[in-house]
Amino acid sequence: MDSTVPEKRHAEDETSEEIRLPQKRYFRQRAHANVFSDHHLDYPISPAHMDWSKNYPMHFAPKDGEGDENSVTQDSGKKVEFADIGCGYGGLLVALSTVFPDKLMLGMEIRVKVEEYVNQKILALRKKHPGSYDNASILRMNAMKFLPNFFEKHQLSKLFFLFPDPHFKKRKHKARIITPTLLSEYAYVLRPGGIIYTISDVKELHLWMVKHLDAHPLFVRIPDEELVGDLAVEHVRNATEEGQKVERNKGDKYLACYRRITDDE
Repeated sequence: MDSTVPEKRHAEDETSEEIRLPQKRYFRQRAHANVFSDHHLDYPISPAHMDWSKNYPMHFAPKDGEGDENSVTQDSGKKVEFADIGCGYGGLLVALSTVFPDKLMLGMEIRVKVEEYVNQKILALRKKHPGSYDNASILRMNAMKFLPNFFEKHQLSKLFFLFPDPHFKKRKHKARIITPTLLSEYAYVLRPGGIIYTISDVKELHLWMVKHLDAHPLFVRIPDEELVGDLAVEHVRNATEEGQKVERNKGDKYLACYRRITDDE
């Protein structure tokens, strides 16, 4: 018997292991995190200080000049355009990455293990499908505190808030991701004509988000009939773990999308 066969099989097993997607059961964590506590997060003092090469090595050269073999030597000129706030297990990122391959998209998640899972999943997908998923990444951060530290004025074209924490108790409403103060920050980072996507299976939370978005002077609701041709909407409904769970349980999904008005408007 050829003694090289076991060695070859072992090498194949290593290759297979290298591109195996992470298993979600090893990354489970509590569904909620206190957004007001100090989570010891790393964040730049301004968008200009952010080194995106760690997230998108095929699009950004390292600021310190010390990249690996996958790093480019010159920035592509692109900027992050899509942000999924509280992205969970990254279903939307993975889905939209191939639908909008020319757009850089970022998931923002405060939970440590969930962020680690999504990061490992994206890295595995990049290895498994060379040339794909290089436009998607994730950061562990608190969007309620540090969003303007990462994005310039009018940088984003899409913001996603999919099945956010309802925070049912009235004293917890200040922790909801849609509030008048936060909407002004979203209007700052979202370019005129950009879109906010919200969806929830909790009607009370949906009405809360609609109420505050309707009241904000820089946002106008997009009629449902105008969303028919939007390639992101179907994935907003069904790509996330939470959306799929609601579908299995035959629950309701309440969608509302808003456009950031232009200066002329």
